[in-house]
Amino acid sequence: MLHFSRWKTVFIWLIVLISAVIASPNLFTDKQLEGMPNWYKHNKVTLGLDLQGGSYIMLKVERSDIVKERLETIVGDVRAQLRDANIRYSGLAGNGQQIQVRITDPAQYEAAKNALKDLTLPVSVGTLTGGSVQEVTMSDGGDNVLRLNLTDAGIDYRLSSAVAQSIEVVRRRVDELGTTEPLIVRQGNDRIIVQVPGLQDPQRLKSLLNQTAKLSFRMVDTSMPVQEALNGRPPATDEILYSQDDPPVPYLVERRALVSGDNLVDAQASFNQQTNEPVVTFRFDSRGAQRFAQATQQNVGKPFAIVLDNQVISAPVIREPIVGGSGQISGNFTVQGANDLAVLLRAGALPATLTVVEERTVGPSLGSDSIHAGLTASAIGAIGVVLFMFIFYGFFGLLANIALVVNIVMLLAILSIIGSTLTLPGIAGIVLTIGMAVDSNVLIYERIREEVKAGKPLISSLENGFTRAFATIIDANLTTFIVACVLFYMGTGPVKGFAVTLAVGIVTTVFTAYTLTAWLFGVWVRRSRPKHLPKGIRTGMFDGKDIPFMKYRRIVFGITGVIMLTCLGGFMTKGLNLGIDFQGGSIIEVQSKSGPADIADIRERLSQLNLGEIQAQSFGSPDDVLIRIQAQEGGENAEQSAITMIRGELQDKYDFRRVEVVGPAVSGDLTVTSTIGIALAMIAIMIYIWFRFEWQFALGAIISMVHDVVFTIGLFVFLGIEFNLTSIAAILTIIGYSLNDTVVIYDRIRENLRRYKKMPLSMIIDVSLNQTLSRTILTGLTVMLALLSLYLFGGEVIRSFTFAMLFGVGIGVFSSIYIAAPVLIAFNLRPTSTDADDKDDQKANSISGKPAV
Repeated sequence: MLHFSRWKTVFIWLIVLISAVIASPNLFTDKQLEGMPNWYKHNKVTLGLDLQGGSYIMLKVERSDIVKERLETIVGDVRAQLRDANIRYSGLAGNGQQIQVRITDPAQYEAAKNALKDLTLPVSVGTLTGGSVQEVTMSDGGDNVLRLNLTDAGIDYRLSSAVAQSIEVVRRRVDELGTTEPLIVRQGNDRIIVQVPGLQDPQRLKSLLNQTAKLSFRMVDTSMPVQEALNGRPPATDEILYSQDDPPVPYLVERRALVSGDNLVDAQASFNQQTNEPVVTFRFDSRGAQRFAQATQQNVGKPFAIVLDNQVISAPVIREPIVGGSGQISGNFTVQGANDLAVLLRAGALPATLTVVEERTVGPSLGSDSIHAGLTASAIGAIGVVLFMFIFYGFFGLLANIALVVNIVMLLAILSIIGSTLTLPGIAGIVLTIGMAVDSNVLIYERIREEVKAGKPLISSLENGFTRAFATIIDANLTTFIVACVLFYMGTGPVKGFAVTLAVGIVTTVFTAYTLTAWLFGVWVRRSRPKHLPKGIRTGMFDGKDIPFMKYRRIVFGITGVIMLTCLGGFMTKGLNLGIDFQGGSIIEVQSKSGPADIADIRERLSQLNLGEIQAQSFGSPDDVLIRIQAQEGGENAEQSAITMIRGELQDKYDFRRVEVVGPAVSGDLTVTSTIGIALAMIAIMIYIWFRFEWQFALGAIISMVHDVVFTIGLFVFLGIEFNLTSIAAILTIIGYSLNDTVVIYDRIRENLRRYKKMPLSMIIDVSLNQTLSRTILTGLTVMLALLSLYLFGGEVIRSFTFAMLFGVGIGVFSSIYIAAPVLIAFNLRPTSTDADDKDDQKANSISGKPAV
């Protein structure tokens, strides 16, 4: 194990060298990297929005819009088909997902069915999506009534197409803003995520994204006075639209468009040379220019309407044919309004309304503060762990610290290669990796000590230490890796960044702690030819304690049961202090522009907006205030309106550092996803432990996990800590750490079960717990040391997250010893030994406090 061939040595250090080169750009600022080659500077880890500022918006394509548009289209097609076939009809109307029409002449009923048959033909959607889909079905409604139904599959197809088209339109619109490296991706069936780093004006982005920008040129119907159409019923081919004037002016406009915005090839903001007012000039493609010229030639002297999003911008009279294929739109624009309209027209029309269902905005000042806090916490945590390992292990601790440094370098390199985005919880993942990375070294070192104490030669002890610890290291880290995968599946944004960092950290930890540390030991053995363990190892203080853990198991079970019932009772009666992730609403962090914030004034000003319950509290420094607004009854659009009102009320005295808005649709999804995530984590871990050990171990692990979850939820209930998506991440991380500890103990119990065939189970558990006591204490302390630095120096945003994990690490250690282990006795893992086993009992008593031989 300690002998490495030349090619293995080259391979190990080549990986370390490549990792160092790839990770090194993260040591420089963007300005310092300007002169560097592209392949080098592009390896820098991308910072998340919570670290560099910017906006995160989740958009939802409204299914109801798709249904409405398809309903109108099918109604128009039915009208056209029956009219072309000279079939008389009445009562043509659509409602819900159904259109019905009555055929006036029964003799024409079959002819009508044949005329409408084309509408029911399947639509080809490509081989990748299933070949074809039937959008419309036709049925007999009786009494000469035909019914056409929009199928759910057809609507799903149109919705999917609308999302794909919307992504491209949104991408073009965001690109027009000139922002750098925007991220626009699809999520689920009907949602789009837009992340724009460094964006200073999220309101403008939302305004651009939320407009459909459907431009069309239509004739104004002058055959009927508009007032008569308002008082009666307009012709079926017309509709009444209003202008943008104040008060708005009604127009009777033909539904059929002469030319649509699809034929536009360019639109630019400019000024009218005569009035010097902002206008938008446009230019058609050849087909659009031809159609526009033909329409204006045929309608000289008649008015036509320029319609944008069902509003008449202007309705000029056609004085002469417009054959040049270009024109201009005027309508009391501001300069920015003309620019924004030009952006919308160039980017194209959205097929449906996009509703903002979730918004998270971080100001650049808060982002820089978060970076500083994260780096400070990481540095202090790393220094604390390094000193801790050196104090307890001396020279061995020095080797572990070398492996730890390489571990962090490789972690940053992999994050750079896979293009991961580093978030503030991601930094927490790095700090947690620092704390947990030494666990593998501790396992190896304690195994080496046990072998030496058993009287084996040092070289043999070193070999056996690495070999025997390997299976335990893999088992312990795989359980945490399973949790990271579940977190990645169920998480969004920052939580997903934490999961990626945690998963990558596990991989690099196993490599550095096992392969690199073994190489360092090999070099030490070849050069020093040691005969004894080096001085400075101080973990012998935990040996020979002979603590009778199982003696008190019934008392501990009783106390633990009472506390768990109390936690469950509090959960049922008092409930959790749910954050906006689970009940919707808004959180706004503001900072006073001049001196300490006046919280009373903020409450008074916001209470006049009639937004329901509003909480304002100090947050961090005296200048900072955290404002919580309850979910608005009007849904997602009402949430956005509330934020706009609050901005208008407070922006004169306060800077908006962070805004988070979660609509009811998202909060409902997160509740379901979080529940599924915790259940999946428990099931996956139970299956793995069952596979690797026995069913009693699997059930013991599950009971231990339930214990940890209930205790942590009790912490949130009785301390009133806000329970949000990061709280779920904390619970899952606690489960992962607790299982890491439990698996180490289980691995030793299994080993001792094989070694001492007739030793009483309670004795075996006591022996195993005492043998792994040093590892349990040292690993728990290093992880808590790293988390403590995060809690003290990581900033307010993740303080509750790290506090929950600090508590959870302590609970995880307790449950591994007093829940997971003694449960094996309750499940009768080994029947109680009889009096005939006195010899084995005596043997057990003689070795209970000693290492395994």
